[in-house]
Amino acid sequence: MAIKVYIDQGHNPQNPNAGAEGNGLREQNIVFRIGILLADLLLANGNFEVLVSRPTITTQLGTSTASSLATRVNQANAWGADYFLSLHTNASTITGASGVEAYAFSRPSQAFTLGEIILEELSESTGLRNRGMQVRTNLYVLRRTQMPAVLIELGFITNPSDAALMRDRPDLFARGIYNGLLRYLGLS
Repeated sequence: MAIKVYIDQGHNPQNPNAGAEGNGLREQNIVFRIGILLADLLLANGNFEVLVSRPTITTQLGTSTASSLATRVNQANAWGADYFLSLHTNASTITGASGVEAYAFSRPSQAFTLGEIILEELSESTGLRNRGMQVRTNLYVLRRTQMPAVLIELGFITNPSDAALMRDRPDLFARGIYNGLLRYLGLS
């Protein structure tokens, strides 16, 4: 039986719920590309079924931030996903802030452990610093999903080096998440 992975490419192409911007890049475009590359890796593996929140770069979900988030969660829950991965880029007023981090609803949990392993593999693949896992109970996509859910901050869009890496080598981010999921599942 295939493992069902829902890939949430965070944010919409335009408001409501558009993402952060920095260094001439838009979060929603970066995570769209990385999500598609990750989906391709999972599908090529043969052990996975994949559903992406935004199958095209122009896919707009919901008419408000609340309905955008609810649409993503409702899709994953209705589909019966085994895992929910929400992809984002971080942002900071401190342009030197750099690295990958992730959030889960609780600790200990399957999601927290999955996130820790994904971060290790993302750091290995991209060379970015592992800023670690955190618990965030206020994030809708972590609170309302019926399966282990991890929100992954892939790097800082406001950091010139992180942003350039996400723009030029999205494959490294997709590969890191993929390797982390395989390792977590004992498939690597």
